[in-house]
Amino acid sequence: MPAPRSSALTPAALLWLSAAAVTAVFSPGTDSELTFLLPAGHTECFFQSASKNGTLEVEYQVIAGAGMDVDFTIVSPHGVQLISEFRRSDGVHMVEPTEEGDYQLCFDNSFSRFSEKMVFFEVILESAANDAGADDEWAGLGEPENLLEYKLEDIRESMDSVHRHLERSRQMQTVLRAFEARDRNLLEDNLWRVSFWSCTTLVVMLVVAITQVYTVRRLFDDKRRVRS
Repeated sequence: MPAPRSSALTPAALLWLSAAAVTAVFSPGTDSELTFLLPAGHTECFFQSASKNGTLEVEYQVIAGAGMDVDFTIVSPHGVQLISEFRRSDGVHMVEPTEEGDYQLCFDNSFSRFSEKMVFFEVILESAANDAGADDEWAGLGEPENLLEYKLEDIRESMDSVHRHLERSRQMQTVLRAFEARDRNLLEDNLWRVSFWSCTTLVVMLVVAITQVYTVRRLFDDKRRVRS
């Protein structure tokens, strides 16, 4: 599975996967997003590498499919089941602090025999090592003595704040797009149901009307012969 943050696989690309359990690995130290098709009766697992004493946040949504629900589990690098949910349409989970190794994220649709599900999920990583490295990089620049009396610490805090807000905005926009896709699929499914039952009702009304007209005509139809 690709590692770029904004990449998403199309449903057609995953529709022909024949394995019962599909595994993929995300690149360590990067946030990842993915939309994939989970076939009926299948389980798909993904692996995310994490560093020690960091944070791992996973958010998922079922955006299409009958029932709009899946089973979800998170397993630690040592095989301990941290999160286990059953028949849920969405969820947000955070693991803190993380262990060094590969976390396993599994989506299970084995309870459904006929309905495939389209699932979106996002993995957000925050590494303690990366934060410490950024602090060391800023500290190595030294404290400026002039430059219009700006302090390096104030500049660093401002830039970090802007970066956090921009990153959070991007994540929220991604989640809102997933909600929009789920609502659109739900509306289209409801539109099909309303159209189907409307047509069915119309056909039944026409059949009843024709039957009533035929019955009334038969009541007044006198087939007896008049003898002279």
